[in-house]
Amino acid sequence: MDAAIKTEGLTKRYGSFVALAPLNIEVQKGEILGYLGPNGAGKTTTIRSILGLIKPSAGRAMIFGLDTQSNKVEAHQRLAYIPGESTFWPNLTGGETLYLLGKINGKIDKKYMTELIKKFQFDPTKKVRTYSKGNRQKINIIAAFMTRADLLIMDEPTSGLDPIMEQAFKECALEARANGQTIFLSSHVLEEVEALCDRIAILRSGKLVELGTLPQMRHLSALSVEATFETKPPRVDHIKGVSNVRVIGHQLTCQIRGPIEPLLAAIIAGHPKSLLSREPSLEELFLSLYGGEKINKDQPQ
Repeated sequence: MDAAIKTEGLTKRYGSFVALAPLNIEVQKGEILGYLGPNGAGKTTTIRSILGLIKPSAGRAMIFGLDTQSNKVEAHQRLAYIPGESTFWPNLTGGETLYLLGKINGKIDKKYMTELIKKFQFDPTKKVRTYSKGNRQKINIIAAFMTRADLLIMDEPTSGLDPIMEQAFKECALEARANGQTIFLSSHVLEEVEALCDRIAILRSGKLVELGTLPQMRHLSALSVEATFETKPPRVDHIKGVSNVRVIGHQLTCQIRGPIEPLLAAIIAGHPKSLLSREPSLEELFLSLYGGEKINKDQPQ
């Protein structure tokens, strides 16, 4: 069975600059893959290469087994794309724009389109030139979901949306997955990726540095531990793997990499009143790789 997306040594160079190192990745049918990386990491270059919008320097990309350079039309018939930035016809209404985009795609679920317009609180009677950034983005989202396409490729889809509309997007994405659709989601909203994605790929300087489920990636960052005592907390800074130890009054906080048993033994010997441990969030995992680099939308490369 063909993967929804498969790349084999996909590479893009501009002169001596490597925008995308040889990329080998598979996105399975019916999964949501989160594609992360800071500004300039190569996310948009990846998407444009997968779509066949730019010609790779080496390697190839396939959508449902179709090479996107030699079978571009056939491949595009099975997908919908939300670009990071888009320009619409300013004198058309939102409804006319959706109609035109639907005609270009060739297949839409009209009943679902009506549901989406209501769900995203979108007024289709206004001219596009009068819309805010968020409302223009709603056109992209509605246009993509209303196709019921087998593959949805999305580059920063919730840019400009308020929290309520972000939640509406999440509901639509999960519904699409439940229907067997595949989503390739490039986003800088880590909470969104954490809530939606089955697997996460992290790109750095054009290279894929991590790929897996969130539990599989927990090794990238330390477990946080917090304990409160009746008296002075025990010393734990000598324990292997323990870092960032802070003692404020009777409260101890620290982080631990590796086996946690020696730390727990020291804490229990001190008779704690409370003990809390927490796995790292996706944001903490991301920052453990990037050390504070800005998490932002990729610029075209």
